Amino acid sequence: MSTAEPLVLAIDQGTSATKAILVDRFGGIVARAAVPLDLSTPAPGWVEQSAEEIWAGCGRAVAACLDGQDASRVAAIGLSTQRESLLLWDRATGEPLSPLVSWLDKRTAGDPALLRAVPSAELVREVSGLPLDPMFSAPKAAWLLDRYDPDRRRASAGELCLGTVDSWLLFKLGGAHLIEVGNAARTQLLDVRRCAWDRRLTQIFDVPPEVLPEVVPSQGPFPSTRGLAPLADGVPVTAVLGDSHAALFAHAGWAPGTVKATYGTGSSVMAVVPSAARVSSGLCLTVAWQTGGSPTWAVEGNVRSTGATVNWLAGVLGRGPAELAELAADSSEGVVIVPAFGGLGAPWWDENAVGLISGLTLGTHAGHLARAALESIAFQVEDVVAAVERETGPVTRLLADGGPTGNPVLMRLQADTSGRVVERALARDLSALGAAHLAGLTRGVWDRDALERMDRPRESYAPSDGEAARARRVAHWHTAVRRARLRATPGDSDPAPTPPRTTAAPHRTPEPSAAKGAS
Repeated sequence: MSTAEPLVLAIDQGTSATKAILVDRFGGIVARAAVPLDLSTPAPGWVEQSAEEIWAGCGRAVAACLDGQDASRVAAIGLSTQRESLLLWDRATGEPLSPLVSWLDKRTAGDPALLRAVPSAELVREVSGLPLDPMFSAPKAAWLLDRYDPDRRRASAGELCLGTVDSWLLFKLGGAHLIEVGNAARTQLLDVRRCAWDRRLTQIFDVPPEVLPEVVPSQGPFPSTRGLAPLADGVPVTAVLGDSHAALFAHAGWAPGTVKATYGTGSSVMAVVPSAARVSSGLCLTVAWQTGGSPTWAVEGNVRSTGATVNWLAGVLGRGPAELAELAADSSEGVVIVPAFGGLGAPWWDENAVGLISGLTLGTHAGHLARAALESIAFQVEDVVAAVERETGPVTRLLADGGPTGNPVLMRLQADTSGRVVERALARDLSALGAAHLAGLTRGVWDRDALERMDRPRESYAPSDGEAARARRVAHWHTAVRRARLRATPGDSDPAPTPPRTTAAPHRTPEPSAAKGAS
């Protein structure tokens, strides 16, 4: 390492792009680069990406980020990655046998790989902290093995590797088959409390343990890099986090009452909790990160379509996504879009829900639809924030990050819909920044006190609607959600009704009970 001031490099491998940032010892971003990434949809409900393209994109992003910089000053590397996506590769050759099956993919809905787990759904939820849903990795693992190793011979012999994106990148960087514990917690094969693969879960999904990576803490040990020019071989990877976890870490979101909402293709709402107690309210229990030997747990709710809704409507209207905010009317005039393109995620977890537009009249125009698309994001995020509040107590801070938060119309809608002050992070690329923060902490570029003191500039949006108006809008949204769920499989039960919010933050009054199904 150079004797000059050290730098930390972070790679954020996401669904739509791979980003790289370079951070100085004060936490400032001195360089950044991004490489777009393609999605393939070879069949209805299937969403795939090329594992080799992902690796190549990492190399291009790093090279572009370091262009004109002194690469010898890079003291450590942090990785932030998309999570539940999964692929299968040959351990000896390192060649992918399958595409990366995206977290957006729904091919396992109704497939034997998922159906055979249904009788054990309660056990799966209790041990892994996650509900049965095509989004998670375990049914994808079973599907891949059913196609590429149906008798499980090669998997059981250790000849194959299953891995999430962090596992794939660590293998390409240093040849080790590893997975960071927070990413592992999203596979549905991990005992979320013991932070170890659970044999009951691997048997339920018919995934031989020999095909799985070794679970390691968020600070490693991880391999040093190789073949990532212009970096010299041997630069250590000192932190790996799932992208949503990394954003929470960048927010310093470890204080009680703090909830983080990351807006992207979908959205993740996450809050740290003091223990790994069972959660309800349609939330997941997960490992946020593991540092210093002890895991930090979190509750999380995942919204499947937020930014994707804007992109879809922009395509339908023949506009650019950025134009929708300008196009949006001051009111949707009763139009509601429920973007259940692949079912609904948290807090409903209803894969049979269908997308719909309600409230149309002959006077409905494009501006009303644009407004309704933005409102659908705010409503979905608030549904999860409300569930977190019921689980953890008063939410005193709602922190927002991600590309769509640059839209002030959306942020004002979120404040009005939530009845809370929304604090938008002004820093871009928060997932990458969180990985850099932990990597620098591990390497000793800064200590915990310095990390706490780092500047985190934010812009605040206060609610302007009264509680009665807010409650009416939310109730109208929940009516549309119930309509979207009418085609659910007969016998499926709705989530419990929302109780009155008796633990509201001081600036709010308790809200009345929502309609049935609004959990």
